Amino acid sequence: MAEFKVLLYPILTEKSFGLMEKENKLVFAVDNRAKKLDVKNEIEKAFEVKVEKINIINAFSKEKKAYVKLKPDFDAGKIISDMGLM
Repeated sequence: MAEFKVLLYPILTEKSFGLMEKENKLVFAVDNRAKKLDVKNEIEKAFEVKVEKINIINAFSKEKKAYVKLKPDFDAGKIISDMGLM
């Protein structure tokens, strides 16, 4: 288990909203030391959902982003609205 805060904050841009609506994906900024398994465990524990796939990208802004695709049984839009961000 990671000894650091894995999820830093959700990334809310036009692109991330499009991914949320079309592909059931969430986008989060994550700690630079985070691995896919760390992100998966943290998402599943925090939001009580099941993760289908995770892609992690090291952005040019020295920020690490995690694109999290949820299983079809769960709605990414509902998670964002439950967080009070939409």
